[in-house]
Amino acid sequence: MTDTSKKNQIYELIRANPFISQQDLAIELRLSRSAVAGHVAGLIRERRLLGRAYVLPDKRPVMCLGAANLDRKLRTLDRLQMGTSNPASAEEVFGGVARNIAENLARLGLPVALLTVLGDDAAGRALQSHAEEAGIDTRGSLRLLDTCSGTYTAVLDERGEMIMALADMQLYDTLTPQFLASRQPQRAAAALTVADLNLPRESVRALLQDARRDSAPLVIVAVSQPKMNRLPADLSGLRLLILNRSELETRVGRALPGAAELRDACRQVREQGAHHIIVTCGGAGVYYSVGDGLAHLPAHEVRTVDVTGAGDAFAAAVCWSLYQGDDDLKLACRRGLKLAAMTLESDATVSPLLGPDVLDEIHDFDLSQAISTYFHQD
Repeated sequence: MTDTSKKNQIYELIRANPFISQQDLAIELRLSRSAVAGHVAGLIRERRLLGRAYVLPDKRPVMCLGAANLDRKLRTLDRLQMGTSNPASAEEVFGGVARNIAENLARLGLPVALLTVLGDDAAGRALQSHAEEAGIDTRGSLRLLDTCSGTYTAVLDERGEMIMALADMQLYDTLTPQFLASRQPQRAAAALTVADLNLPRESVRALLQDARRDSAPLVIVAVSQPKMNRLPADLSGLRLLILNRSELETRVGRALPGAAELRDACRQVREQGAHHIIVTCGGAGVYYSVGDGLAHLPAHEVRTVDVTGAGDAFAAAVCWSLYQGDDDLKLACRRGLKLAAMTLESDATVSPLLGPDVLDEIHDFDLSQAISTYFHQD
């Protein structure tokens, strides 16, 4: 291998993870550390590198970890009939819980980084390009050769309500604790970490251990009932858990038909270590922990166009509020309801109306209205 090719390999590794150490570079390329240092010095002389990547205190990003998919949405043109062919429209958009949250936050004006895994296919290249255009830093993400990127296929009825969804997301099992450890310098630079439950269980456990050790704020967003088993029994270190009613039922192993049952279930989860919890309940609004109890906000009545991404928008607005240093969960949920409503009224997974000032004024939003659908996240 020539010096030029070694230098190019080092450049690509640094581009993927600007916080990688020279020792890690040496191990990755089977070179001596002094040889790596020489190549790095050469890259700096060539102005291909301007020095190590440092993050200024006032620019610390939100770190999002989890899925970035190609979402396929199939929508029936008339009432769905099972067991036969139905006329439908089809479209492909960019999705994934972590990616959706990251795009919402970027369009709200926050610095955002995304740690995910992409295949070496056209979808992976398109996902990365779109993220960069939206202002999302993906340099630390994992890229797999001879692998297809994650896909999520949703079947919607003529009203835009989801009937079912299918997810091909096994590649996210490569986001192991070892991968997270390799990105520790980049993760440590974050002001807030948001992880979805597409991560393996052991990786979620590692994030909780890091949060306990570093006292860094960690938010976990559930994605589906089947993946609730990726949430460890011990939740100590968790700043906030966001999930819907059915996911909470899966967690506690029983039906939660009313507010009293929800309150008891939330108390149980908080006893497992979660500091705060938010439960989205569709037309019944949202419940959030306050003190030792549970408070409620009604949802907003909207003309639903498409439910895809509404739950992710809600979570993003809550995280935006936490990033501002505001610990008021009521205000955070109000902001979440506003962003969710905007998303429900759009045919896009992330509302094109988002901008840095969208959440600045919240008092003029009518809280007496009610959302007509459940939040969905995957």
